[in-house]
Amino acid sequence: MIKWVAGGLGIVIGVAHIGVLGHLLNKNSLPTFVPPQVGPRTSYTVEATRDGYIVRYRGDDPTVMTEEIVTDQSNGAFGIGGRSTTTRTRQFTPDGQPMPGGAGGEEGKLTAEQIACIEAAGGGRSSGAIVGGSIASGVLVPAVINIPYVGWLAAGWMTMLGTDMGGNIGAEVSQTISGC
Repeated sequence: MIKWVAGGLGIVIGVAHIGVLGHLLNKNSLPTFVPPQVGPRTSYTVEATRDGYIVRYRGDDPTVMTEEIVTDQSNGAFGIGGRSTTTRTRQFTPDGQPMPGGAGGEEGKLTAEQIACIEAAGGGRSSGAIVGGSIASGVLVPAVINIPYVGWLAAGWMTMLGTDMGGNIGAEVSQTISGC
């Protein structure tokens, strides 16, 4: 009985190996490709060879749009001073919102007010993280440190939670005080 089962199993495994080898040795077929979803601002390119394919896909192309605004105006009274042309470039996202950082004086430069707000947020986040970590380690850690097996881990979580929350609160308060 065991000989028949072993023989039958050997035959099944042998046929399966021959089928797999036949599939692997068939080099006449190119790989199949299912194209990605295409919308109004998407693009993709495909390079297919016998060894495989490469797909380059851009899901929101272009992500930044540029518009040039040309202003033509006359100088002086009754056009006696000549004409001048001013060209201004505006960058915006597909939904029409201006690009972050592009609202400054020169293209791509931050204004003094924006720099002051960034500095205030950074300083407030740093100070708030120190205070939040101190409060958490003094108040929350003693409550969880005695939990069996995971107390040391819970104490670290509480300290990190206090540091993160303190940093976020500190940044908000600092920006509010600075008028950002």
